[in-house]
Amino acid sequence: METLRFDSSDLEATEAFMSRAYTPMRIGGRPRDIRARVVRSAAERITVDKLALDFTMAYDAGALDRVTLLTLHTGALADTTAGRDEVYGAGESFLITQPGRPYAGEVRAARYTVAMFDTALLDEVAATGARTTRPVALTGNRAIDPAANRRLGATVAYLRDHVLSDPDAGPLAVSTAVRHLAAVTLECLPNSTTDEQLDPLDSRDASTATLRRAIAFIEDNAHRDIGITDIAAAAYVTPRAAQYAFSRHTGTTPLGFLRKIRLERAHAELKLSDPTTTTVTAIAMKWSFAHPGRFAAAYRATYGVSPSTTLHRTGP
Repeated sequence: METLRFDSSDLEATEAFMSRAYTPMRIGGRPRDIRARVVRSAAERITVDKLALDFTMAYDAGALDRVTLLTLHTGALADTTAGRDEVYGAGESFLITQPGRPYAGEVRAARYTVAMFDTALLDEVAATGARTTRPVALTGNRAIDPAANRRLGATVAYLRDHVLSDPDAGPLAVSTAVRHLAAVTLECLPNSTTDEQLDPLDSRDASTATLRRAIAFIEDNAHRDIGITDIAAAAYVTPRAAQYAFSRHTGTTPLGFLRKIRLERAHAELKLSDPTTTTVTAIAMKWSFAHPGRFAAAYRATYGVSPSTTLHRTGP
């Protein structure tokens, strides 16, 4: 096992290091004051990095040839790949990009862990578990549910803190832990093996046409009390087919997309409202954000300021 440390306040040096450590990338924004710290632990077929960036780093990166999982501990990450606008917050574990595809986004003053392993491990684990004999593809970026998100993050943390950090851990212990991470990845992220296990009708119905119908319904009814059953009915499919349509084509869930639309509507209303006649809480409740603290955290992660700042800065 190898350990590498990087600590710099020089943007060019940071860009060069990130390009060597991950894939060629350009860091945008050009902030004046930066601090980047990275600790890398590496073994055969796996690297795990602990990163701390105290600035907002916009990036435009080339394709990664490995499965790359990211766990956010603090801060936020916005994925803008191919026109997407997906924001991840503290506590989330997710696939940063599909293997072999360029990616772009912005890391916002975050502390996070990156785990990268060979894509072939997914095929090996799937074949061993008799899930499939065909090549495995990850079809969504987010975990399938909150429990899966927690399990994926805990598995990465165990590998980082109790396997790769143990000087007495031998090759067998490391390889077993890495294969376990690959297995947990298949259990926690949407992928072609779980798609194959769908009812044939659900698999067929998890199409782009289903996605378009569901998105149209969500955008037209975000102000109403709707759930996954309503979304699926509007798209003429089962709830499971609707879930897989979103995971396959957007890397999120129907309810995750609904929250995104509601946050956008709340943002627009805050910009147009008079702070003398309305409050952040009233607007948050109107758009189904019942917990003010969580609304404020999601808002700041997406827009970089607090909702009260938007209300008082732009109100008439």
